[in-house]
Amino acid sequence: MGSKIRFFRWEYLWVSLAVGIAAAPISAWGSGGAGKADLDGQLNELIRQYQRPQTIPFPESNSYTPERELLGRTLFFDPRLSGSGLMSCATCHNPAMAWGDGLPRALGDGMKALDRRTPTILNLAWSELLFWDGRADSLEEQALKPIESEEEMNLPLSRMLEILRTLPGYVQLFQEAYPGEGINEETVAKAIAAYERTIVSGMAPFDRWVQGDDAAVSPAAKRGFYLFNTKAACASCHSGWRFTDDSFHDIGVADDDKGRGQHIPVELMQHAFKTPTLRNVDERYPYMHDGSEETLLDVIELYDRGGRIHRSSRSFQIRQLQLSESEKSDLLAFLETLTSKDKPVQLPALPR
Repeated sequence: MGSKIRFFRWEYLWVSLAVGIAAAPISAWGSGGAGKADLDGQLNELIRQYQRPQTIPFPESNSYTPERELLGRTLFFDPRLSGSGLMSCATCHNPAMAWGDGLPRALGDGMKALDRRTPTILNLAWSELLFWDGRADSLEEQALKPIESEEEMNLPLSRMLEILRTLPGYVQLFQEAYPGEGINEETVAKAIAAYERTIVSGMAPFDRWVQGDDAAVSPAAKRGFYLFNTKAACASCHSGWRFTDDSFHDIGVADDDKGRGQHIPVELMQHAFKTPTLRNVDERYPYMHDGSEETLLDVIELYDRGGRIHRSSRSFQIRQLQLSESEKSDLLAFLETLTSKDKPVQLPALPR
């Protein structure tokens, strides 16, 4: 119940903000005088809410060390953590594809198509609930579920531990990362989670603009940012520097998947899915939990029409927006400023 209260308060906060700052018409942009000054002031107020943090949060029970990051990265890229010996965590969460796989639906064991699209793992160090339906409370809890899932990597955890314990290279890595704790389910989960917390999107043009570089984004992108926070009401869910409220919403996608409703018997959570981050979003097509929208323009059209299906669980923010073609173009220009050019990932040498 407590998380539900926070969820509603956060949504109403953003709705109130959007209504409050919408007084100045966007047509004032580019004109002189009080209209532009008023709009600039409102933009500066909004920008302050998108400042990037300076540090990555780690739990006390699994604090950061280079040894833990190396072990977790090694496990993440090791296909021996699958029943077939052909899949690793990185098979679906490919760093070259913004930590997704570019497919409408994920492929699991035996190349079987799964029910949902692979979500990115960018910026999960700040996330409260994991998976599209929020069924894991932490990265540590999430880490082993795909490995042992018969539909995904299909490796019993007992077998996983047998494999790791027979490899001297892993015995050494675990001892260096978690001295005296051994190789067990908990240390495997902690290591993968420790690595995943380091997967953070880099500085994007939007961030440089937030820091004061006015030339970092185009006038169209600035108009799109204003629309994002006002008329289009995107920020009611895609809030903060990660552009997600970490909550769950039914946005009117036309499928029968209950999403969060499978775990929470509340009407509002039926067909509700976790708000994904918008960081590097133009590299993460197709979109939605089921990959049903091919392009970002398709996504904008979905929201503009108020969803593709109306049902009692549909979020109250989902309504017809009546955006013009130029407004849709400006929104797209803004979304494209959220993509960073990140450093290539250094692949680990797999232990023997």
